[in-house]
Amino acid sequence: MNSRVERYRQSWRLRIPADPGETRRIERWLATARLILAVSALVAIRMDPTELGHSWAAYGLFVFYMANGILILMLLRRRQQSTAAFRLMVHTADIVWPALISIFSEGPRTPFFLFFVFVLAAAAYRWGLWETLGTAAAEVALLWAESFVLLHLTLAPGGSLPWAGLNGLRVNVREFEPQRLFMLSVYLLVMGLLLGYLAEQQKHLRAEKALVTGALSRVRVEAGLTGTIEQIFHQALSMYGASRAVVASQESHSQRVFVGELNRAEGRGPSEFRWLESAVRDAKTYLDDFPGAVCFASTDGNRWSTLALDDSGHPVPVPNVEPISQLREVQSFDSVITVSFLFGTEWRGRVFLFNPSWRGEKQEELRFLLDLVRQVGPAVYNVYLLHRLRRRAGAAERARFARELHDGAVQSLIAVEMQVDVLRRQADAGKPIGSELGRIQELLREEVLKLRELMQQMKAIDVDSQRLLGVLNDTVERFQRETGISARFVTDLEDLDMPQRVCREILRIVQEGLVNVRKHSGARHALVRLGLIQGKWSLTMEDDGKGFPFTGRYSQEQMEEAGKGPMIIKERVRLIAGELTVESNPGQGTRLEVSVPRNGEVPHEF
Repeated sequence: MNSRVERYRQSWRLRIPADPGETRRIERWLATARLILAVSALVAIRMDPTELGHSWAAYGLFVFYMANGILILMLLRRRQQSTAAFRLMVHTADIVWPALISIFSEGPRTPFFLFFVFVLAAAAYRWGLWETLGTAAAEVALLWAESFVLLHLTLAPGGSLPWAGLNGLRVNVREFEPQRLFMLSVYLLVMGLLLGYLAEQQKHLRAEKALVTGALSRVRVEAGLTGTIEQIFHQALSMYGASRAVVASQESHSQRVFVGELNRAEGRGPSEFRWLESAVRDAKTYLDDFPGAVCFASTDGNRWSTLALDDSGHPVPVPNVEPISQLREVQSFDSVITVSFLFGTEWRGRVFLFNPSWRGEKQEELRFLLDLVRQVGPAVYNVYLLHRLRRRAGAAERARFARELHDGAVQSLIAVEMQVDVLRRQADAGKPIGSELGRIQELLREEVLKLRELMQQMKAIDVDSQRLLGVLNDTVERFQRETGISARFVTDLEDLDMPQRVCREILRIVQEGLVNVRKHSGARHALVRLGLIQGKWSLTMEDDGKGFPFTGRYSQEQMEEAGKGPMIIKERVRLIAGELTVESNPGQGTRLEVSVPRNGEVPHEF
């Protein structure tokens, strides 16, 4: 058991740096527990004063201990950090105190044995097994040394202690009892071993969680898939002391194989992660026929030593080391850890750590690596899916942009080119061309407006509640200048507390509504109004155009059922949990009303 715990200590505790904030909290908790123990002991003394042998010296020590505990607690509340020297000093005092008070305690059932247990628990809570055993050994040594000193003094000429009486009260000094001291020593050592072992296991679990949390924190969408893999491999090389990390994966649909590696340069940290040239045939080298879900293999040049675990963490036999030998022909190594992963039904792969430096029990290390991949793998897969989604969204947006240009500006430019050719012939024949030039000018002006609107839709919007009113006013004024349609923006608001996403969608709705006014309504006047009505943001857009091809007032639900209304605006209103109402009077105009809860929850973006 001791060797196993030592391997855990070397393997995990030395890899997790101490957290100053956590250390300070631990010291405060121990200081509070020290006071609770002192108060409890005081209650025990009041119930049975003979525990201290009616000694003023013993009471003085006890009062000093309580004052010391209060002082330590006050210092910890005032100090922002707990230094190692301060912790060692406090722990030393805790070791000496039980040995001193035990001089005056009587009987094997004395409550002051709890002070010995508290010191051991404090060592286990602060550190681990070996520190707790060292504390137990120090307590035992102090007890025996104290007993021999007392025995020597009582056997000296005169046969009495220098402080044997005080104000007529006899000091009840504990007699030298070798058997009792021996049993107490055994109890302390066993208790130290048990508490230290349990503390070591708990620290081992905490270290594992810290490592998993650290790996998950390196999974960042903004870093991309390659950057995320690089960060995780940096931690893996540090954890296992490996010289090189390699990942190989294969896409099930296309059967393409991707291989990347991260090397640790001599005397320096790991280099940058890079993708290697690979082919489908590499699947046999890196992915096929490897034993177990996780495997360790090492060689001395003549024979292989292997250990493989299945998905449940149980050892499995390794009947064939040929895949490992084939891998050694491609990658130079003396030992290797390999662990498999599976991303949905699309990807399978393996991670390789070459020439690791083992600090712990191999089977436990392999189990942890398997758990680590299982927990970090889905997060990495999510980064891949989001990256792919963004690529597809970008491709769809570029395709839409290309269609807009092809169906709009390109076709119009072709028409203009043909009309200009006709005008050239008419000019050569001496025919009037003024009306045709005017028509071409109108066509070009229309296409300029369309291109501006398309560019506006493509441009990212960065608007918040402080800028929204100004941006809306500028948008309406620009619409009036470019189209010649009389347009106004009206609001009675001065300060907004509107969420940024709602601001962004409100601006997009206004832009889309104005585009519809220009393209479809034939209106001469338009009005945009933003206000706050009955605890809801209210956006209203009106025009005097020809209206929608339906008559009456429709809610968003009614428009969805009938398949009517502005589709893009309906979708944007739905994104901010709003309500849309459209009132249409063909030949007389349209009124759009958007109502958004002021304090309601807005659905999060993906």
